[in-house]
Amino acid sequence: MKQLIKTILVTALLATSTQGWAGNDKSIKGDLRKSIQQSMNSYIQKNSVDGTVYLYDSVKGKLLKMKLDNLHSGIVKKGDFYVSCADFVDQNNRKIDVDFMVIDSGGSLITTQALVHSVDGKKRKYHLENS
Repeated sequence: MKQLIKTILVTALLATSTQGWAGNDKSIKGDLRKSIQQSMNSYIQKNSVDGTVYLYDSVKGKLLKMKLDNLHSGIVKKGDFYVSCADFVDQNNRKIDVDFMVIDSGGSLITTQALVHSVDGKKRKYHLENS
């Protein structure tokens, strides 16, 4: 029983710490936060076919076929964009962390692009701050 409790606690700690890596700007709150997440969710829904999101991985030169696993709650600001992410599982059962770029356009928040941020925990760098 003690081993089971220990396993549950370690799993919970790892799960919550993984979301912390994505970052979270606590100054982004209220309706702004909700609108960013709604834009991202709408983008995912509009780009899904029978529950599958297709995303071209430009680093590997391959098309990913992914199922949504988890939307992250963290949001950060990078340059002109708000960035939030979601976890997917691809056709090879790999965990794909996808970042979504959301920009304010005349008071409307629009998700413009999805980028592969990590594959099975191996992060990729990209820069939006100096664009």
